Amino acid sequence: MSPRVFFITGTSTGFGEELVKYALQKGDYVVATARNSSKLSFDGATSTNSLLVDLDVTKKESIDKAFEEAIKKFKRVDVLVNNAGYGLSGPMETLTDKQIRTQMEVNFFGLIDVTRKAMETMRELKTGGLIQQVTSIGGHVGVPTFSIYCASKWAVEGFTEAISKEVKPEWGIKFTCVEPGGFRTDWAGRSMDFGEIDHPAYDHINARDTMGKRHGNQPGDPTKAAIAMYELAVMEDPPLRCILGTDAYSMINEKLDTYSKNVKKFEKLSNSTDVDGYKAS
Repeated sequence: MSPRVFFITGTSTGFGEELVKYALQKGDYVVATARNSSKLSFDGATSTNSLLVDLDVTKKESIDKAFEEAIKKFKRVDVLVNNAGYGLSGPMETLTDKQIRTQMEVNFFGLIDVTRKAMETMRELKTGGLIQQVTSIGGHVGVPTFSIYCASKWAVEGFTEAISKEVKPEWGIKFTCVEPGGFRTDWAGRSMDFGEIDHPAYDHINARDTMGKRHGNQPGDPTKAAIAMYELAVMEDPPLRCILGTDAYSMINEKLDTYSKNVKKFEKLSNSTDVDGYKAS
C-alpha cells in the first residue's frame, strides 16, 4: 500500500510530536504544522516524507495556505489530526472574557475551520479520508477548574457527531473523536493558561498548585497514545469515539452508569410532556 498522508496540527509537543514520529517510522508521509514550524525537527524526516508548515488555526488564510502547500507536495490528505489546542484552568469567575473567548477560538472555532478545509479537500479530490479530533475525557465529564476547556471539548464532540451524519457515504470521509485522560505531556505544564482574576470567593481552590502537583504524575504515556491514534487512523472502519487512558476509561464508565440511573429515575417525568394523542411515527 502506498504511504498515507497525515496532516497533523500542533506538532511542537505532546501527542502531535509523537504521532509525527510514529507515522514516519511506519513509512507514511506527514505534514507537520505549528505556529512556528521553523522550530520543528523530527528524526527520520526528509524532504520526501515530510513537510513542515506554519499554521495558526485561528487564521483562515493560514489554514488555506497550509493545505495548499500539502496538496502541492503530496497531492492528497488521507488523515487530518486536529490536535492543536491548550488547557485553561481556574474557577470560572477567575477567567477573563479574553481568556474564555481565546480558549473557544483555538479549541473549537479553529478546529471547525481546519475540519471544513479538510472535508472540502477530501471531497473535491475524491480521495476520502479520516478526520481525527483530539478531544478529551473532559468532553464528557465536567472537571472543576476546567469549565471553558470542557465546554470547548463538548462542543467538538457534538459538532463532530452531527457532521458525521451529514456526509454522503460515497465521499468516504470518516470521523473519530480521540478522548484522552491525563498524559505526561506539556498540556498541564508550560502550555497551560490560568485564570487571571484574583477572586476572594475561591480561596478554597488553587488551580495552579493543583496542576503543578499533577504535572508529570499522570498515568498516560504520550508515545503509547500516538500509537493508539495511529491504529485508529488506519482502521478500515474507525469508531466515532475512542477513550484513551485507564483514568478516562474509569471516568466514562462512571458517567455512563450515573447517566443511565438518572434517565431511568426520571423516566415518568421525561415521558409526560407529549401532546395528548401523539403517536410517534
